[in-house]
Amino acid sequence: MGVQRLGELMIKKAVSMEELSGRTLAIDALNYLYAFLSVVRQPDGTPLMDRKMRVTSHLSGCFYRTVNLLELNIRPIFVFDGEAPILKKETVKERKQMREEAKEKWEEALTLGDLTAARKYAQLSSSLSDGMIQESKALIECLGVPWVQAPSEGEAQAAYMAKKGDAWSTGSQDYDSILFSSPTLVRNIVISGRRKLAGKNVYVKIEPELVDAAQSFKNLGVTREQLIEVAILLGTDYNPGIKGVGPKTALKLVKEHGSADRALKEKGISMEVPVDEVRALFLNPKIAEKYEVKPKRLNKEKIIYLLVDEHDFSLERVQVALRRIDEVTKVTKPAGLDQWL
Repeated sequence: MGVQRLGELMIKKAVSMEELSGRTLAIDALNYLYAFLSVVRQPDGTPLMDRKMRVTSHLSGCFYRTVNLLELNIRPIFVFDGEAPILKKETVKERKQMREEAKEKWEEALTLGDLTAARKYAQLSSSLSDGMIQESKALIECLGVPWVQAPSEGEAQAAYMAKKGDAWSTGSQDYDSILFSSPTLVRNIVISGRRKLAGKNVYVKIEPELVDAAQSFKNLGVTREQLIEVAILLGTDYNPGIKGVGPKTALKLVKEHGSADRALKEKGISMEVPVDEVRALFLNPKIAEKYEVKPKRLNKEKIIYLLVDEHDFSLERVQVALRRIDEVTKVTKPAGLDQWL
């Protein structure tokens, strides 16, 4: 993804989870759930499932990881995607096709007994259904954590909330929220810890990263608007990038020509997608100006019903996790809106 390649240009600082204590993060919810759906799997790539063969990886990851965040006094606000912009339809179609191809390769690897390949392709085949999203919202709400429904792009909504001051930062693996005007971005909220390198029996330490937009713009000598032009040349969810153009070259072209349009014209390259439409999606995204971010009360009974009664989770493990939240609330006052900023 082109926007992901912006990471090569951004100023990033490693931070510990403890350093994020007391902070409110507007988290890209689908990014969060997809990460769990990808990594919470058995050795052969099979996701966690209940007795009715319903996938529960997303619920397991969401529940236990969110409990970890709350225990560290990190205050999440989950932001869910709404309807995708028309220009993103092709990207959505391509991702669906990639997932279908990955599923076929997963099944082939299982037939061959290649568990390493099976797990890799299984992770790439991950897909969230509407039902999975709805039950995730229900779980999040039972945890007392607020969630916001974006009218369109979740990262645009999260960026708006961070810029407005209702969150300290956005939380995602992608850099789109910086283009959408978030002052900061925290990455690796889900995958912090140890991660195995693909195809190798080697583990690397993954720590949360803090990306500061203002510092990055200053270091690069560009504005947010100019960085959007760089992203357009690299490729975004709304347009393909220019073949052979990397982050440094794209940055140089924008500095020389002032915009993606002029750079493309200078090189005699035409783009199928109108550049001004892509630019407008970042500069003027569809967002909800009114939303509720006040936390609610923890509902243990509903959590136990959803996880244990409905999806066969271990009652003991769920109760242990809930007691951890109780321990936190014993030493902190009930969170009001002002305490979440």
